[in-house]
Amino acid sequence: MDAEGFGADPSLDDENKGKMMINETFVASNPKNAYEQAVEKYGTDIRIVSAKQVKYSDDELRSEVVIAVPKELFMERSFGTQVPKSELENEEEALLGEIGELKTQLEAMRDGLLEKGRFGDVADDVKKLFMKKGISERWLDTILIPLIGTPVMEDAQLLVSYLLEEIDETLKVKEEELDTSKIMMLVGPTGVGKTTTIAKLAARYAYLLERPYKVALINLDSYKVGAIEQLAHYADIMQIEHYSIASADAFGKKIEELGSHDIILVDTAGMSPYDTQKFVKTIEFVNTKIPKKLEVALVLAATVKYEDMEDIYENFSFLNLDSVIISKFDETKHFGTLMNFMLLYELPMSYFSTGQEVPDDLLAASKEYLLEQFIGDVHDG
Repeated sequence: MDAEGFGADPSLDDENKGKMMINETFVASNPKNAYEQAVEKYGTDIRIVSAKQVKYSDDELRSEVVIAVPKELFMERSFGTQVPKSELENEEEALLGEIGELKTQLEAMRDGLLEKGRFGDVADDVKKLFMKKGISERWLDTILIPLIGTPVMEDAQLLVSYLLEEIDETLKVKEEELDTSKIMMLVGPTGVGKTTTIAKLAARYAYLLERPYKVALINLDSYKVGAIEQLAHYADIMQIEHYSIASADAFGKKIEELGSHDIILVDTAGMSPYDTQKFVKTIEFVNTKIPKKLEVALVLAATVKYEDMEDIYENFSFLNLDSVIISKFDETKHFGTLMNFMLLYELPMSYFSTGQEVPDDLLAASKEYLLEQFIGDVHDG
């Protein structure tokens, strides 16, 4: 997450170009408090490097926010003085610059070799096909480089099969486990279909499996107009308990009250990657002390472009994601971008939402289903 999401000056990166930056870690019960500690010490002339949850030795989860601050400001606020650069520091900076330049030259040489057809005509054509369908050059090169000089690189059909097998090996699936009671919280950006997916899951668990499970629904979305009414409508139709919760304390108490339920499904507010208020609120709910395991599933639309998928993941990954639920399968015929995201981040998939019908359009995730969609797209190419 960038600093802009916390209200810092968006031009900070431009102002600090060329400055030596120092990283410092602030720890608090939630990201907002940790960030406020940093602002109290340095002001807003900082940027966030990372934010994550860490379990300490006392088994308490805390939020660590790493910020980057100009070295001069760091020395002034930490030691009350500015220390001039030593000759050794200047030499280190020069060496790092040379290393960076050498790395750039090596990457340019590598790119040049590949552009000149290092893989050969057959392999280059196959690579271009997969890239056209959304698979990144970075992932493809990782697979193809070890094959240079082998017969596979001269047989297009064999090479396509090999790449599909590698994709199958890399994809991960989170199997549906219902042996023990659990809480499942769905998070994600606005408009991906979290509430509808919650309803589909509730119907699946309560009515469509080998035995009926005792299910309850909790809504934490007090922002979206009609969100509570929509989930309540589904709950009434399915005769499933439904509760609207506004605070982390109330959430913890309600979870305890529902201790006899097999599955508790939690709907959260949709938010943009830069909506700090909702993000901090969701962190508070995730950090609530509860007696059952809390699984956090990111709902991601199959229609989203890759750059947005990356932004969504980078921001929601701080919630310690357990799996990804992919929605809107029915709104696209091109799955290469989604496939590429799953390959690079290696997140386990749990469910696929394939339409708007409740409860029918929901499948337990499988590699085979996703590969079938992708292979059809590749054959069209």
